[in-house]
Formats: sequence, structure tokens, C-alpha cells
Amino acid sequence: MNRSKELTYNQPWILQRADPYVYRHTDGMYYFTASIPAYDGIVLRRSETLAGLADAPEVMVWKKHERGIMSEHIWAPELYFLDGKWYLYFAGGDIDDVWEIRPYVLECADADPLTGTWVEKGKMQRADEDIFSFEAFSLDATIFENKGIRYYVWAEKVSVYPQISNLYIAQMESPCKLKTVQVMLTTPDYDWERVGFWVNEGPAVIHHNGKIYLTYSASETGPDYCMGMLTADEDADLLDPLSWKKERYPVLKTDASRGIYGPGHNCFTVDEQGNPIMVYHARTEEKITGNPLYNPNRHAMLMRIRFDENTGRPIFSYD
Repeated sequence: MNRSKELTYNQPWILQRADPYVYRHTDGMYYFTASIPAYDGIVLRRSETLAGLADAPEVMVWKKHERGIMSEHIWAPELYFLDGKWYLYFAGGDIDDVWEIRPYVLECADADPLTGTWVEKGKMQRADEDIFSFEAFSLDATIFENKGIRYYVWAEKVSVYPQISNLYIAQMESPCKLKTVQVMLTTPDYDWERVGFWVNEGPAVIHHNGKIYLTYSASETGPDYCMGMLTADEDADLLDPLSWKKERYPVLKTDASRGIYGPGHNCFTVDEQGNPIMVYHARTEEKITGNPLYNPNRHAMLMRIRFDENTGRPIFSYD
């Protein structure tokens, strides 16, 4: 395992890996996955250190189908160890309808997710009484626990055309099924969430001092991509939208003076000393060649997270 490399912040850490996700297992090992430029499968890498992930060997653990569901646009995988098994949550389209993006689940019962067998569990199942979830463009699922309850948060588009991407939350019954009907947490209300497309997506959660902070990404995937945030008290009813307060302005955005463009689609982890770290992607050039979605130059980066002494809120700063 690579231990020699030093952590660097707010500069490319792992090149051409969008939607980065880092999971630290109970044994202290770090796992990394992300969307790869070809959007044709799911890769994992592992290291004893966070810095070591940058040079760790990458293993393709699952490849897209040739036809049908999960055959195009394999996006934003996240890795979890739940109820004694490994799970990968990701989104994928159909080669005959590339925008028919839906959320899917893979399961691995083996101890090592890099060498173990991954079994397709199909589309994420909604609650029995839910007739809406996952019927339209759905992606970017993340999972968090609070007070012994496991929650699933995801982005889903509504309306016919043009579509609007909102964030929804539900309790989980099992790793593959929701227990409750979806509740909408946020819709693109503000101008900074509506550049190019009306988008709220890429949710991630960090807990601190009795509060739950849920970050998300907004607008199209070029330089206007940015991060917003919702805040809830951990004792509140998290399925009540009124429990969440939305920030009026983005908490992180492009800083041309630092050469960081379109930061977003983040997750949270900790370094070996337990200090909070945000993992996110951003570009290093303002002008993008071709369609931003297919330009590969979104790079995984790291940011130290501090908390405001007075409010307890996370501070997102390039300093």
C-alpha cells in the first residue's frame, strides 16, 4: 500500500475522476470510486492512507451491459458496507435511451470488494406505497445514518421538458429498498442553481455538534457548477422539509484566481488523524472543449474542513 505521498489540497489529486467518493472502512482502509471518463463501468482503489489513494492500483469491478438497462452513462458510484455486505450505488442509462437514467445497486458478500463477486440487485426499490420515485431521470444516491435510522437521498427530475432536478429523501427498509415515500428537500430556487439547467444533485452529508449538514451541487457541469447546503438539527424529523434550512447563496463556487472552476459533487471523509476532509471534483480550465458532460477534465480534489467557532457550520475555503 502506498504511504509515501503527502496530501495536497485544492489542486488535482486524482486526475479525470468526476463525482469522487471516498469510504473509510472500520479497519481504517480507504476506498475510492468515481465516474470514469468512458462512463462504462465502476472502478475501485484502496489504500492504507488517504494520500495513497492517488497512486493505488485501480480495479474495474463491474462493466456496463451491452444492451438494455445499465448499458450507458454509468455515473457517480458510492461504496458502503451495510449489514455485513458491500454495496455499490450508481446510476445508469440504456443505450437505446441514454437519458433513461435510473439508480441501481450491486452487492458483494465477500470480504474484499476489489476481488469479490459483485451481484446485480437491480433498480433501487421504492416503498410499496410510493408511485413516483425512480420513474424519471434519477441519480446521485447517497446514504447516511442518524439516531439509528438509515436515510437515502437522491436527485430526480420532474416535469416533461425542460426537466428540473430536485433532491429527495426517504428512510431505508433494507440496502435495496426504501421504507417511506419520498419527500422533496430542495428544488432549484435561486439563480445560481439555474445556470444552463435547473439542477440540485450530488448530495453529501456531514454531522457536527448535533447538526446535519447536507451539501449538494447546482447548475450545469461547467464553470457555473457550485455547491449549496441544507442544515437540520439531528433531533428533528428529517422527513419534514421544514426541518431543513437552505442557504441563500452557494457555499463553494468557482475561484478563477486559484484556477478552480465548477467545484461540486463532493463527499466527506476524515484523514488518519480524524480531521474532516471534503473530496470534490473541479476543473482547472475555464474554457471547456466540447460538451462539459463529456469533457474528461474534472479532477478529484481534497479540501480541509473547519467549523465556525460560533455557529458550528462547516467552512468551505480554498485557503
